[in-house]
Amino acid sequence: MTFQYSVTLPIKGSDKLRRFREWADTHLPQLSYSLQPQSPVKTEAMTVRLLTMEDRARVLHTMATSPLS
Repeated sequence: MTFQYSVTLPIKGSDKLRRFREWADTHLPQLSYSLQPQSPVKTEAMTVRLLTMEDRARVLHTMATSPLS
């Protein structure tokens, strides 16, 4: 699979990758995405790679209605 599209999401704190995976499994179970191998605690954003522009729109819409905690 080629993840040609990306979205940068605001997320603070530790365990960003785990928290995003749990959020995606709950709110977007059919979403195909790719995450970086690790994300430093100091950063306040993370990039998620996606397959289509429609996936990007779905992530942004869902994030607006059910933000990551």
